[in-house]
This record gives sequence, C-alpha cells and structure tokens, in this order.
Amino acid sequence: MSAPLPGRTGDLGDGTYRNPVLAADWSDPDVVRVGDDFYLTASSFGRAPGLPLLHSRDLVNWTLVGHALERLEPAESFASPRHDCGVWAPSIRHHEGRFWIFWGDPDHGIFQVNSRDIRGPWSTPHLVKAGKGLIDACPLWDEERGEAYLVHAWAKSRSGVKNRLTGHRMSPDGRELLDEGRVLVDADRLPGWFTLEGPKVYRHDGWFWILAPAGGVETGWQGAFRSRAFHGPYEERIVLEQGDTGVNGPHQGGWVRTPSGDDWFLHFQQRGAYGRVVHLQPLRWGADGWPVIGDDGAPVAVHKKPDLPAQPLSAPATDDDFPGGRHGRQWQWSANPREGWATSHGSDGLRLTCVRSTEAHDLRRLPHVLTQRLPLAPCAVDVGLRLDSTAAEARAGLAVLGDAFNWIGLERGDDGTVRLVHRFAESVAERERDAEYPRPAPDGTARLRIDIAAGARCRFSADTGDGFRPSGQVFAATPWRWVGALLGLFATAPAGPNGAGTALFTHFRITTH
Repeated sequence: MSAPLPGRTGDLGDGTYRNPVLAADWSDPDVVRVGDDFYLTASSFGRAPGLPLLHSRDLVNWTLVGHALERLEPAESFASPRHDCGVWAPSIRHHEGRFWIFWGDPDHGIFQVNSRDIRGPWSTPHLVKAGKGLIDACPLWDEERGEAYLVHAWAKSRSGVKNRLTGHRMSPDGRELLDEGRVLVDADRLPGWFTLEGPKVYRHDGWFWILAPAGGVETGWQGAFRSRAFHGPYEERIVLEQGDTGVNGPHQGGWVRTPSGDDWFLHFQQRGAYGRVVHLQPLRWGADGWPVIGDDGAPVAVHKKPDLPAQPLSAPATDDDFPGGRHGRQWQWSANPREGWATSHGSDGLRLTCVRSTEAHDLRRLPHVLTQRLPLAPCAVDVGLRLDSTAAEARAGLAVLGDAFNWIGLERGDDGTVRLVHRFAESVAERERDAEYPRPAPDGTARLRIDIAAGARCRFSADTGDGFRPSGQVFAATPWRWVGALLGLFATAPAGPNGAGTALFTHFRITTH
C-alpha cells in the first residue's frame, strides 16, 4: 500500500483543511464519536461488502477500517447487480457499549446491524420493519426519558409517498417498532419544500432535533426541525444552502461534537461521475437556539481544522499489490460474492476466475466485477495483467463503469493467441463494441492505464511490450442513477460447459497528477 496521495486528503498541513475531506463517492455520510474516535458510514447500495466503516481522530484525515455488512439481504435479491438498490442512507450510533447501524432498503424495509467493536463481528441483518419505500432510517435512544425512537423517509418510486418524515416508538433493543408510526413532518405543507428525506434525529438543549435535506440531490439544501415532543409539532429552518458558492446541493449528513464541545457537520455534494463527495462544515448554535452551519449558512471551502490532536495525513486506501492473493478492503463486488470468483494462492497478485456468463458482453450486468470508487482528483490508474486462461473469448481487464462503460484488457482469440482489446458501451446500448482495433499481446501480458482528467474524462492506453500506446477516444465517465462511476477489475468468458481458467492482476496503482 502507498502513502496518502495529494488531492486525496483535505488536510493542507498548515492547521487548515480544504473541502471535500473525502474526495470520492462516500454517499449519504453519517458520523458518530466514541471517546476520541470518530466513525463514519455511507450508502453502499447493491455492492458487497456494504456499509463501509471509516475512522478518524480529527474529522479531516480518514481511513477505511472495514465493512459492517458482508452480504446483502435477502441474499437472492442481490445475486445480480442492482446498482441503485440495497443500502440507502445509513445512520450510525453508539448505545450501551454497542455500535448500531440502521438503513432503509427501498424494496424490502428497514434493517439494522450492531457490534461491540467497530471492526466486528457485526450481527446478521435484522429486519426491523418490512415494507416498500421505507428509506433513510435513523434511531434515537432518549437517555433523559429512557425511550427509543426511529425516524425514516419515503421513496415515492416504491410507495407513492415522498416529502414526509415518519416517526415510531422503538423497543430499547432496536429490534421492533412499537406503533404504526406518525407523520412528524409533512413538507407538502411547507411552502417551497420538496423531496424532504435523509433524516438524522437527535436530542439537544431540551429539544428533539431532526436534521434533514430537501430540494433534491444536486440542487437542495439542509433543513433543521425542532420540537419539545418527539411527535411534534416541529418548527423548520434552512440551515445550509449553496448561496454564492460553487457547492451545489450541500446537504444530507450528520452532526458530531468533539470532546471539547465543538460542533461539526459532515455532508455530501453531488459531483456527477465522481458521485457524492464529503464536506466538513463548522457548526455553532445561535442565540436563538438554532444551528448555524458553515459560514453563516453557506458552505466553507477552506477552514481551520477542528481543535483536536494533530494526526498523520491519511485517506482511504486505493492501491493494492494483492499480498498473498487477497484484495484490500477498498474493493467491493457488484453483487453478493460467490465462492471461486477469486482463487487463493501462495504469492502476490489477484487471481480472478474467468467466470462464464451469458452477460459477458455487458459489464453492467456481471456480479463478479471487483470495484472501487473513482477519485475526484485528476489521476492515472495503472494495472498489471496476465491472462492465463486458454478458453476462447476469455477476457479480463480494467474498466470505468457507470450507466455507460469502457474497458481495456486482454482476450484469448479463437486461434489461441492473446490480443489487447478496448471496448465500450453507451448508456442506451445493450452490449459492448470495439473502441479500437485489437492488437497482438504476444506474451499474454499487458500494463493497462487510464489517465483521468478533470470532468472524469478518461484516456485509455496499454503497454504490451513496446511501450504505452493510447487507445480509442477519450471517454467521459458517467454515474449510475444514485452512484458515482466505479473503477473495476474483471475476468469473464461467454457461457459454456467447462471452466474458463483465470487471469492474474499483479498490481493496482492510482497516482494523482
């Protein structure tokens, strides 16, 4: 693993930071403090493992320490890619010595997992409330009253309902809801408010607080609601919006307090193919008792770091040498993994099985693609590949995946030779086609490279023994419906009766420009 790269951490090294502090798609973040440690989780949608777990001691430098969800449930629903389904907007809390994460799956209901240790083991997912369109769930244990509650939003695509927040009384063990739920905030009754979602519920200064975004992912704002009683009525106020800054749609995140009593708010900004990057805003409580986020309600670009002990520069890992044949925790499969997709061996390098599939012509439909997030900073991605499979049309490569995709790699021809191929598919296309004419790869090896410029414009190249040569046209990466574009490694082959062998990835590197 390499040292942190420029552009990947917001720490400027002089006691200040620049947003975003997480410069990749850590969508819908929520945060909790336990002692001197801060922990963050984010949406993972249909990828596995899910529920990423990040750790920091200064809210600026973060590392990825694991995942709380090894496999999505119900397992049969996530045997194939469902890129915009699964884990939506989780909430992380710490109560009675345990970490708790609740989330809504729009097709199945509200789930929770819990653990005494952030690194696990985590409990198996427990379905707290079944139903369609139940999303963005957040629990609250009210220490003053000894009661527990849960708030969630609604997805209109599944339920026909949106723009409202529903609250329940919950059993203290977090396993069941004790009533049918009541609408706490109906934003259809609030002039100008729409798409209210993503609630985070807290107790502060004698009030129940719900921090919730509205106005849409790319254009919205952050709202705050308060009431003396959990079931309302709630007053509302906009506490963070774009103003005259370049930070569109600044909203949806979590409030956290440092040991010294300073308050901060972590939220996302939608950045197209890069997904939802994470910003850190100062938060203070005004004389009227309402939160004031950022610079009097507008997001800050550069700010003094939290008054916390200095920490080493760090950012979630990207590079991988695959020691002992294992991939790092930064990787996620496109669906629940199956045994045999990656084969263990005694040396370094990732050995992927060329899984036979009727969908080999479309990477968007393959569950056995190993993915990680596209970095926001301009960079170069470098991968070493050897195709060991002798099966005709077996292929392996490096991809940029989204609603459209583009990949470069090696393929075994019908005549037994290996060739370098470069293929793509537009968002409306049902199968890939060549982006460049194939060329020989006589040793069955290649170094693959993607140079990613501003605007997620990707230039592909490869070295098959005679130096790097560019391939095809510049490809503008595209997001999925709710997810940023992904970098992917894969090995596959057309459907057939016998095994198709393996491919070996020797390294994966990202170097920022």
